[in-house]
Amino acid sequence: MKNEKTWEVKDRNYYLVQDRSPLTYTLASKHTRRFPLMYFDSEKGHQRELRYASNQKSPFVDEQAGMATLEHIIFEHGTLHVPKEKQNLQKLLSIYHPHLNKRYKELDVIEVAKDELEDLEVEFQAQAVARELELEHAEAILRVEMGSSVNSMSSKELKRDILIFAKQNPYLFLELADDENVELRNFAIKATEANVIKLSQDQRTFSWASNGKKLMQVPFEENPYSAFAAWLKTDEGVEVYKSIEKKLN
Repeated sequence: MKNEKTWEVKDRNYYLVQDRSPLTYTLASKHTRRFPLMYFDSEKGHQRELRYASNQKSPFVDEQAGMATLEHIIFEHGTLHVPKEKQNLQKLLSIYHPHLNKRYKELDVIEVAKDELEDLEVEFQAQAVARELELEHAEAILRVEMGSSVNSMSSKELKRDILIFAKQNPYLFLELADDENVELRNFAIKATEANVIKLSQDQRTFSWASNGKKLMQVPFEENPYSAFAAWLKTDEGVEVYKSIEKKLN
């Protein structure tokens, strides 16, 4: 947490959070009854009133002297650049303002670099995993994103699209690649498309397509194919899996 004792004089940038980026956004710059602008000073043991006055050294009213030139704090397109010459405004925004980390944040280039490095490392990892995937596993992962269109894809198209997917969505790709049920889910979808099994219109019941005999009931609010994939690993499900496999082959 920043404080005056460890303060560094430099240019600073701020941005609105929660995906806000209006043309202009005015942040509270002085204390009013409707928009309180106070800071609890633990050393002094009481609340202190804040305001931004461009001709004052401190953002605290009790440390300001003479006539105060009050200024607005305006974000444009969701961002605000404050040069090092405006130390009172920087300290107000970076240390004392009650809306810090709620409506806006200070841009930390070191944290941004760490996040970008982590994203790059995950992307490289995803690409490496994607290159080693067997075609069946690649098809299973792509089916989650692309549906039945993977059925008409060639092996080269599968390899190309799995690499693209790993690059564009590395976190999701690695999650799916590590999901032990993703291939079973793919197996269940292929069995349904081949009319070996069928899923009821309300997506709550799986049954044999040939005679309508019920196989399993999908638990409430669960994805039907995820539930069926998990069921295929049970004692009863293993026998059904073997039977479906024979019919597909």
